Amino acid sequence: MAAVSNQSPAPSRLVPVTSAASPDPACLMRPAIQLDSADTPRDVIDALILSAFAEGRQPFARTTRLQEVRRGAVLAPAGATLLRATVDGGQEALLATGDGWTVRSVLWRSGTAEVTITAVSAELAESLATRIADDSEVRVAAEEGLVTIGFWHRLERRGACRIGRTVRAPAWDEIRENYSSATAAALGRLMAVAPDGLAGQLLLLYGPPGTGKTTALRALAREWQPWCDIDCVLDPEALFADPGYLSDAALGDGDYLGEGRWRLLLLEDCDELIGADAKRASGQALSRLLNLTDGLLGQGRRVLVAITTNEDIRSLHPAVVRPGRCLAQIEVGPLAPEEAAAWLGSAEDVASPLTLADLYARRRAGAPISAALPAARIGLYL
Repeated sequence: MAAVSNQSPAPSRLVPVTSAASPDPACLMRPAIQLDSADTPRDVIDALILSAFAEGRQPFARTTRLQEVRRGAVLAPAGATLLRATVDGGQEALLATGDGWTVRSVLWRSGTAEVTITAVSAELAESLATRIADDSEVRVAAEEGLVTIGFWHRLERRGACRIGRTVRAPAWDEIRENYSSATAAALGRLMAVAPDGLAGQLLLLYGPPGTGKTTALRALAREWQPWCDIDCVLDPEALFADPGYLSDAALGDGDYLGEGRWRLLLLEDCDELIGADAKRASGQALSRLLNLTDGLLGQGRRVLVAITTNEDIRSLHPAVVRPGRCLAQIEVGPLAPEEAAAWLGSAEDVASPLTLADLYARRRAGAPISAALPAARIGLYL
């Protein structure tokens, strides 16, 4: 029985209690849960899921992580008996049971979840985990124009964290005209790459801002969806500065990946990471990036890295662009005047190259909302 005390805080824990009267050989320990004022209802649920497992009544366990939970989903099998439930700071947890199994589910505010099941057999634990994932996780098909992209970031207490989100991605044929003929031809070849045709593990898209590099990568996520998952790293400077974070993001357990699937890590606007003075400016970050693409770190791992930068390729570190390292080096620039005029579909005279952002601005034909402050008067004072 749990007893609450007001003594100095200590984490909840399971204490083995031996009993000569227990003839069950599977019962290696009798758990006794000790709680104090520092514990929360969530801590109780976390401890209770271990009870049947520790006693040996349900000696098989399976933990699975769900990257994007459908709104309103119940993270327990149909017909389960609810034992405990708590909501704290947007975080929901429950403990439920059924015939020969117990489930503990935690849903975080980010929409990700963790489900742990203990059961009387490994097959039952696995089948229940699969059923809950199938009933609760958001799954999309490429033909719907939606893809799931994982977003990595590092939290101070939890460490590396991945949040899956469904985003709309255009088909390549729908956006081909957004790029110059040379760029479109190169991107088209990239879209058609199959996993058995990979000639490098680094993708480099470079060019001025507003030329459509991110749009092309969203289309790539859709075209490669049958064999590759896309993860966007929100803090690449932290990724390559912290070996632990890099290990989790690049080499993690891959609960969200299917058998034999590749993963593409997307790093946007990483000018400092791959610039000519990257070794001096970022220390070991460049070395770890290169090691991930074709060094020991990347050997045997189905990991690709895509980098976008606004820098010209001639200003990048020579180790990044050396022959054999890159699967693709594609310049994404503005459209030439005649291509821009064709994109606008009008007789409007285009005198200079235009970026994709410029073209959409002209098509909307709207000026941005702005306000200019009056010029400050300069007084006769020092």
